[in-house]
Amino acid sequence: MNTIIHFDTQLFLFLNGLHAGWLDPLMAFISSNWVPVVFYLAFFGLVISRYRKDWWRLLLGLVVLILLTDQISSHIIKPWVGRLRPCQNPDIQSLVYLASGRCGGKYGFVSSHAANCFAAATYLFALLRQYFKKSWIPLFAWAVAVTYSRIYLGVHYPLDLFCGALLGSLLGWLVYRITERLVRTR
Repeated sequence: MNTIIHFDTQLFLFLNGLHAGWLDPLMAFISSNWVPVVFYLAFFGLVISRYRKDWWRLLLGLVVLILLTDQISSHIIKPWVGRLRPCQNPDIQSLVYLASGRCGGKYGFVSSHAANCFAAATYLFALLRQYFKKSWIPLFAWAVAVTYSRIYLGVHYPLDLFCGALLGSLLGWLVYRITERLVRTR
């Protein structure tokens, strides 16, 4: 485990060190909480056009999914694992580039941003895949951009993001299957 954590720290320091001042506001914008909401709600417009009568059930599924993902990542996993964010870690704190000057909470494993974005991307892709074959490209490209921005901003290790993305993807698929069943059996 120490080898994995060491590699994760070194990868973080390398990636976080690849910064440019002109990217700072862009990465902060990408990582803001409301930008992904607007992006995914725009995609939900496509869902509404395909599921005319049941769109509200699917929107409710998306809302429940994000609440579930956020609560599990923030209130169960982070305090249970207790891994300090890179910007909170006294061993590397002086080496971390904090683009926005804000560090966030004490713990970072797993990333709630990554979990939420990948949950929404997976859920919406599952809903749209039969109608829009390439819907996965912008959905997951956005999730990856938000996820990478967290390293750039200095608030998450790569492993925080990978595990957050995995958690979000699994929950996104699970909630999709449940809402699909509810809509289909109606």
